Formats: sequence, C-alpha cells, structure tokens
Amino acid sequence: MPLIEARGLTKRFGKFTAVAGIDVAVHEGEAFGFLGPNGAGKSSTMRMIGCISPPSGGSLRILGMDPVRDGPAIRAHLGVCPQQDSLDPELTVTENLTVYARYFGIPRRTARQRAAELLEFVQLTERAGEKVEPLSGGMKRRLTIARALVNEPEIVLLDEPTTGLDPQARHLVWERLFQLKRRGVTLVLTTHYMDEAEQLCDRLVVMDGGAIAAEGSPRDLIERFSTREVVELRFGDASLDALAGKLAGVGQRCEVLPDRILLYTADGDETVAAVHERRLAPSSVLVRRSSLEDVFLHLTGRTLVD
Repeated sequence: MPLIEARGLTKRFGKFTAVAGIDVAVHEGEAFGFLGPNGAGKSSTMRMIGCISPPSGGSLRILGMDPVRDGPAIRAHLGVCPQQDSLDPELTVTENLTVYARYFGIPRRTARQRAAELLEFVQLTERAGEKVEPLSGGMKRRLTIARALVNEPEIVLLDEPTTGLDPQARHLVWERLFQLKRRGVTLVLTTHYMDEAEQLCDRLVVMDGGAIAAEGSPRDLIERFSTREVVELRFGDASLDALAGKLAGVGQRCEVLPDRILLYTADGDETVAAVHERRLAPSSVLVRRSSLEDVFLHLTGRTLVD
C-alpha cells in the first residue's frame, strides 16, 4: 500500500482552484518530486500532505490514515523541511534540535543523543555550541534538514531543499538526502532545479495549472517528451526566424529563442552536418544531452509565471 495516496485531490480557495483533482501515489523508500512553475499547485499539495491544509475534495490517505481526522498522529511520523528556514536564532545549534524534539515528547537524554548524531550526519558537529544567526545559508539549511529528522520520520517533506545554496552546499545536501533514501526514508520534495530532480527523484510529476501534465521517472519523461540530444545554434545578429525557415525538416523539432535556435534530434552530429549542408554557418554550435529542463519547458512553456 502506498504511504501517500491521493485520488481526485482538490484544493480550492474561494472560486480559485489551486489543485484540480490530481492522482498521486508515493511508495515506501521512494524519492518523489513535484515540479512546476509558480502557481502550479505544488505548495498547496505539499501543505495537504503535511496535514496543514485540509483538502477541498477527493481523497487523501497518508500512512493509511485520514489527514483531516488523524492529523496529529500523521504529523508524528512526518519530518518537514520548509522552504524558508524557521530556526531560532537565539538558541544554539544543538538547542534548536533538542527543543524541537520536546514537541514530539522525546526524553531530554534521547534528544541530546539524537541531536549529536544528526549534527554529525549533516557535518555540523563543530558548530554544536554556536548560535544560529552567524551560520552560513548552507549550514542553516543543513540544520533545518537535521531538525526535520529529529523524530525519526517515515516520510520527509522537503520544500525547495537547496534554494539559495552554492554548488558545494547543494551537493552535500544531495548526498545526505541520498543516504536517507538508502536507509529507507521516503522523501517528497518540490524543487525548481531540474538537475536536482534528476539526481534525487525516482519518480516525479510535472504540475501546471493545478493539474498533472506528466508523471514518470526523469529518464522516462525525457524519452517521452524530448529527444536524445539537442543542438543549440547561434547566428550572431542574423534574423533567427528567417533562419529557422531554412532549417525546416532538420531534426524532430525546432524552437526559436531570442538568442539561439534549438534543434531536437536523435543524433546531434548528423543534425549539425545537415545544417552545414544547407549552407548555413552558425557562429557557435553546441550538441548536448536532452535534459529534464527541456521536458519541463516543453510541458509548461517558457512564459514567466508570477
């Protein structure tokens, strides 16, 4: 039985429908992701899963329980890492964990022992006695993740877990989340980083307008909605719309951006050769592997959503 199962899950705010009848199943030990532009319904869905916001319609079961009726019992088994760090700056690093542990009724001695183990896990042992305020953003994020684990949850909800972190800190967080998954902890996350979704998620859904546009593993989605390779062509100051007309039939799909032309193809080298055969001379050519970002933009569009 899935640890999280939604059928026709709906969330409305007055006349506005934020989540429009989605079906989701998350299984034990899985890393499951919600991707989508702003306003797609990701956060509303996560709040319902976190037993913070009641569903407006459909059904939702978490650990076999009803979040409306059994919210406190469910939350005891959840770890939550919010998008914005909500640490107490007046407490030390260790105290942020031990005080939080008391909310779950964890004895003080057990809380101190668990705090020490978690600080070692997120590489913050040397900062244990320091106040939170002077910590770097990456350290605060790792401490927030440690706090989400203090009750030894079966499911950890992570809302944009690496937003604002530098590459080194992001990779450390990825490594720790991967270790959690190997221990059998179920991860549910939202992210705007496509490489993060490819690294962490076994399966994911792409949401748009409150509905699910696609579901599958990252590799499956790339195979279904994109091509094996993408050729990026730049032509300096030339009119790209006019050049795109001369590229008709080259590759499986052509997309014109303000500064370059993208050709989606199964074989990048053959496509580049075909471009030159048409007597076109791009100023630069890049052949790359198709990515989850290509899928995301194809499904949700490139228009900025506020």
